Amino acid sequence: MSAPVTTSTAQPASAWAPLRIAAFRSLWLAVLVSNVGTWMQTVGAQWLLVDRPNAPTLVSLVQTASMLPVLLLALPAGALADTFDRRRLLIAVQGFLAAVGVLLTALTAAGRMPPALLLALTFALGVGQALTLPAWQAVIPELVPRAQLVSASALGSISVNLARSVGPAVAGVLVARAGVAVVFAVNAASFAVFALALLRWRPARPETEPAPERFSAALRAGGRYVRHSPVVRRILLRAALFVVPGSALWALLPLVASRRLGLGAGGYGVLLGALGVGAVAGALVLPRVRLVLSSNRLLLLAGLLYAGVLLVLALVPAPAAAVAALVPAGLAWMTVLSSVNAAMQLFLPGWVRARGLSVYQMVFAGGQALGAVAWGALGELTGLVGALTAAAVVMAVGALSVLLWPLRETRGVNRDPAIYWPEPNLALEPHPRGGPVLVTVSYTVRPERHAEFVEAMRAVGRSRRRTGAMRWGLFRAGERTHGFVEVYQVPSWEEHLRQHGGRLTGADRAVEERARALAEDDVRVNHLFPADPD
Repeated sequence: MSAPVTTSTAQPASAWAPLRIAAFRSLWLAVLVSNVGTWMQTVGAQWLLVDRPNAPTLVSLVQTASMLPVLLLALPAGALADTFDRRRLLIAVQGFLAAVGVLLTALTAAGRMPPALLLALTFALGVGQALTLPAWQAVIPELVPRAQLVSASALGSISVNLARSVGPAVAGVLVARAGVAVVFAVNAASFAVFALALLRWRPARPETEPAPERFSAALRAGGRYVRHSPVVRRILLRAALFVVPGSALWALLPLVASRRLGLGAGGYGVLLGALGVGAVAGALVLPRVRLVLSSNRLLLLAGLLYAGVLLVLALVPAPAAAVAALVPAGLAWMTVLSSVNAAMQLFLPGWVRARGLSVYQMVFAGGQALGAVAWGALGELTGLVGALTAAAVVMAVGALSVLLWPLRETRGVNRDPAIYWPEPNLALEPHPRGGPVLVTVSYTVRPERHAEFVEAMRAVGRSRRRTGAMRWGLFRAGERTHGFVEVYQVPSWEEHLRQHGGRLTGADRAVEERARALAEDDVRVNHLFPADPD
């Protein structure tokens, strides 16, 4: 939740503007507290395992157990957040997380926390986080004006990274002086703080709201949107190419601290604190940097910087050098992930925002979870030096790939809802869930415009698929010399009415108008329904 993919034109001071909105400020502080608790939980769980047999694998599995639920559940969680009341969903999930945190605290205090149970409860906390992330990120545009959305994203990144700075340091002190159970108790309380802030928030509701989508239909619609959106797919690719090698640092840092640098829990907290400090500092200076560097140039430099830090950790076994190197690593981590996260928030239309963000979370969490397992296993085989060196090479190659697969330019793309299709004029009354529905659109195009029209209709086809069509095709009419027929199929009449009622954006309208401008005025639309077998 941080910065856009494009070079910012806003003044740096605007980064703090959303905090002037009381509802955003209250929830942002509550999320900060919750993020601090989450980082404390991670440190406590990992530190319980550093002295166990097969520690590299077990410590890495803490990250896997917390991130794997996001990979498995993010898309269903996004569908829930787009289908049900997001505030109520978030409150219920925080209650579940608090209950798991209390159980974790009690069992740890009683000395009944074997590694398998610790990982299972960590997985349960990850389930709650998987349900929280898309709903919370989709709520942010309800709290701030669109003009402040990038600033709100930057503040979200500051929250995460400030928590990364404070949480591990506090956890290290508490582990050393009071034990891991106290760390788990603080995390349980942090979920209650977020739930109370949500209870105090009373969002305004529109007088009329569209009927919620059915869960299964919403799930399929979200998948179709991402599959047929080249901009979203490129954002996801850039995130994956950074997160997979970047996860080596988070997975192996506890072992670097204890085995390579000879540090205790407090020293490990200092290392994580250095990462957090770098990330917070980066969030503050990034608006100025964006005035002189493009987003793709930033991604390239951040990836190469992160690769250099991995090499320092692998080759220089000195605590001071590690702390100094981790500050720019935090800056690089924040630069890349805040950029791609905000790019998703800015590009996705409101009707599918939580589902699109959930796919981003799947890529982010999956890259961390699977990457952590891979780097942990490689650490077992080759040692920490070999694993970190390999991760540095993969990170550098991924950073250089931005020259081949850059983030796509989206400045000037209209993402506001556009309701411009005329109401269907039908002689029958179809059932809302009846279908599939076949829509045909007939065009007449002059011969000199045929090639240009076919090319323009490719973009129309992507728009149809993103907003609900299962299939789409453009055909020549055999009975008419210059006739074209667009055919697309939607799963139900209800789904097609959602295309009429708000799924299309200003960009979709521009694409369609560009194609229709190449045709004559006699465009005809027909809706075909399954024949009654009786």
